[in-house]
Amino acid sequence: MTGNSMDEVARGLEKLDFHHPYTPYDVQEQFMKTVFDVLEAGDGQVGILESPTGTGKSLSLICASLTWLRHHKSSKFEASLQASADTYKDEPSWIVEQLLRRKREDLVQRWEDREKRLEALRSKEKALEERGRKRRRIEDTAMSGSRVIDEDAEWLLDDPDDRDSGPQDALSGLSKESRDVLASIGLGGLRTQDQDDDLPEEEIKLSQFITELRRPTFPPSLPPSLAKDSQKTEVVKLLPLSSRQRLCINPSVSRLGSVQAINDRCSELQQSKSDKKCSFIPKEELLSQTHQFRDSALATLPDIEDLHKLGKSLAVCPYYASRTALPGAEIITLPYPLLLQRSARDALGIKLEGNIVIIDEAHNIMDAVANVHAADIRMSDLRRGRAMLGIYVRKFGKKLKGVNRVNVGRVGRVIEALSEWMDGALKFKQENGIVDANDLTRPKGIDQINMFELIQYIQESKLAYKIESYVSHVESEDATGKTSPKSSTPVLHTLVTFLIAFTNLSSEGRIFYEKIKDPAPDIKLSYLLLSPTHAFSSIASSARAVVLAGGTMAPFDDFKDHLFPSLGMDKVTTLSCGHVIPPENLCVWTLATSRPGMAPFEFSYQRRGDSEMIAQLGLAILNLCSLVPDGVILFFPSYGYLDEVVAAWQQKHGPNGQPIWDRLGSRKALFKEIRGGSSDEVLQEYSQAILGSSNNKGALLLSVIGGKMSEGINFSDRLGRCVIVIGLPYPNIASADWKAKLEYIETTTQANLTTQGVSRESATARAKQAARDFYENACMRAVNQSIGRAIRHQGDYAAIVLVDRRYGTERIRDKLPGWIRGGLVGDSHEKGLGGLMGAVGGFFRGKTTKT
Repeated sequence: MTGNSMDEVARGLEKLDFHHPYTPYDVQEQFMKTVFDVLEAGDGQVGILESPTGTGKSLSLICASLTWLRHHKSSKFEASLQASADTYKDEPSWIVEQLLRRKREDLVQRWEDREKRLEALRSKEKALEERGRKRRRIEDTAMSGSRVIDEDAEWLLDDPDDRDSGPQDALSGLSKESRDVLASIGLGGLRTQDQDDDLPEEEIKLSQFITELRRPTFPPSLPPSLAKDSQKTEVVKLLPLSSRQRLCINPSVSRLGSVQAINDRCSELQQSKSDKKCSFIPKEELLSQTHQFRDSALATLPDIEDLHKLGKSLAVCPYYASRTALPGAEIITLPYPLLLQRSARDALGIKLEGNIVIIDEAHNIMDAVANVHAADIRMSDLRRGRAMLGIYVRKFGKKLKGVNRVNVGRVGRVIEALSEWMDGALKFKQENGIVDANDLTRPKGIDQINMFELIQYIQESKLAYKIESYVSHVESEDATGKTSPKSSTPVLHTLVTFLIAFTNLSSEGRIFYEKIKDPAPDIKLSYLLLSPTHAFSSIASSARAVVLAGGTMAPFDDFKDHLFPSLGMDKVTTLSCGHVIPPENLCVWTLATSRPGMAPFEFSYQRRGDSEMIAQLGLAILNLCSLVPDGVILFFPSYGYLDEVVAAWQQKHGPNGQPIWDRLGSRKALFKEIRGGSSDEVLQEYSQAILGSSNNKGALLLSVIGGKMSEGINFSDRLGRCVIVIGLPYPNIASADWKAKLEYIETTTQANLTTQGVSRESATARAKQAARDFYENACMRAVNQSIGRAIRHQGDYAAIVLVDRRYGTERIRDKLPGWIRGGLVGDSHEKGLGGLMGAVGGFFRGKTTKT
């Protein structure tokens, strides 16, 4: 692109109206322009954007993305008109003009027809829902149907030869009848030529949840030259997708609870030989309701609960009927697990090719990828599974034939083998460690079993569902009360999930064991994804563009290195926005020592137990609490250290001194986060002590980085006038999982550098540094998330104090968010507690004077 062309693009972008419902801040304009630029560039572009909480990040994402989308669709149609004109350039001009006029009229007419239909639905939605309720009530009896002659048939495994074997696609659970119905309305099959359908399928979709979509209004997707005065806006077409667990309206299925059981039972009820077919699945008799569901969903900006209610009112399955709205949707929202797993996207009919993926609150995306692909199982689960299998075989063993008999036996062998290994692992000296996958398959000769085939059999036969539902039935009817203790988890489904992870074991994954003492001795096997690179690659390589946005994305390097390692620097755009608060509303200070000559504050694992340092910390907090009004939040690196410090503060300070804890209590009401405890109750009491108390002394909340209070909690205004971070919350580097992660990063980095021609010595040094950076970045992301709890809107103000000499180093400071670095007093780590007290005192005196 030439310099003049780039200038023209810049000027066009400068004038672009993002349709923000308010007058945007400068940082919002910057954010929206960057998002628009990334989406417009396309071709696999990636944006990693940080905009602090309180700066309207989500609304800015909506405005930029939908402005680009409508602009893109309009431009695309104009381009198609031009292409048509070029095709007929040799024809007389009046023929070309007539062709183009008909195309324009056809587009406008279809757009008007759709918008009128959706507007009518919006105005009549309540009446439509009421008619749906009157037409059909959803009751448990809806599934009763005719009684199965053989009462055991519900739990008996089908003969594989009788099992349906249709194509496995987004609608694979449905009968042919239902598939044909959905195909007839444009999903899962070829469109019919005479179909009264919507506009052509949207080729660009935006994924991920957007919370403030109802605020702005946007121009239509029509080219400006075609839009009439009455067509200046167009309602956004949103479709939220979710699992059967959230959307199922069949009481006999939804009450099963677990996702796996619901999925299996739903699929079971769609089989052509089933005597209890689900009556809500789209079929010929429900064609009108299915159309109404599609149009109502696109007309009303629904959430998941709205789709569930809509399905109930129309008596049509929202899980399947929502697929019919896919072609007309502009925005599709998905929870993390459904977006991040290719199999889940395929099941929902979601295609990323050519589309946009936007992930809001993306600071924990790497952890989310790992969690989606994680799996674990306990020895107690296997014992329960073995008992359930025994109950089932005693009842149906003689009826099982051929493939069923063989595979039920194989499942039993797998359970026995894993149990045998875990029983032996209880004698290991180490409490946790890495497991060689080959060791798990040696007992009982299960290394001779084709696990892929066994998993496929379990899934197709619904073995786990049938065994668990039969055992549940037996136990519920056992009047003697001598049943085995029931598990709260579907243990056989848990086994299948673990086997799937086990068979997918690659260089990016490891299996770990961990001994458990409470509530009873047990041992757990866990599969952990060491790197999200491969798992995320299907998204990164397919989408037109990917935008990761969050309030605290720093440090950025991990996202580039581990989600998009093969992308060139020209493909990745990063942005760290400033805050909307004025500079005088933020005071950031590093406290490295209590006073000159004293040992520095360093809460490393080796030094954190120093009793004198803990006492000096308590006195520093005591002094700060005398200056800070209202609420103070104190973040510790772990629950264990929080308890250790509180115990020390509760001891007498000096021969005749009052305990520091008591002195703190005289300055502030004291509250402490408890591991596994309810955060709601503590937060309510903390808030009441600040907002509802007449003594005005405020409150001090002791919390943990990475705990319930460090993410998603709003400590705005008086609830969080000061956030104090104690130490650096480095993960436990001695744990088996972190050892494996760092070893993996070091090994793969060195191998990649070596293949690029880097010398062995240099590659080794850079690989060690890469592992160190990853470890340090995990720590700083947790710190940054905790820091962001205080400043929540433009008029808010707070002090942030980082207590540890290491916060004075350039390496650590560079990993703080840009807006925090901007408010940080550069030499504060050299000034001690006296300097901090002067700065904080002046900061809050200024605020008190203004108010």
